[in-house]
Amino acid sequence: MGQVVVTFNNQEHHLACQSGGEEHLKMLADYIEERAEGLIDRMGPIGDLRLLLMTAIMIADELHDLNDGELPSNAQAEAKVKRMDVAMGKAVLRIEELARNIEA
Repeated sequence: MGQVVVTFNNQEHHLACQSGGEEHLKMLADYIEERAEGLIDRMGPIGDLRLLLMTAIMIADELHDLNDGELPSNAQAEAKVKRMDVAMGKAVLRIEELARNIEA
């Protein structure tokens, strides 16, 4: 199990993720933090919950625009996560195999 420390609204948060997913989680958290900082710059200090909600709405709006006015359904999102999980698992197995070959 991986661990990542991310910052949101000047506060550190410790998050768990799948081993090997640390960089991806950090990249996503950094994107969210950047979007939140943009809101703070325009509106001034905002409470954590309201800031997180407004940031999520902004990101959902971006997703809506990227998908031609549609938001993906939960089923579509879950299917994509499953495909990514399978791909990640295969990549991890391949990396482990390569590491064993190098060590041999």
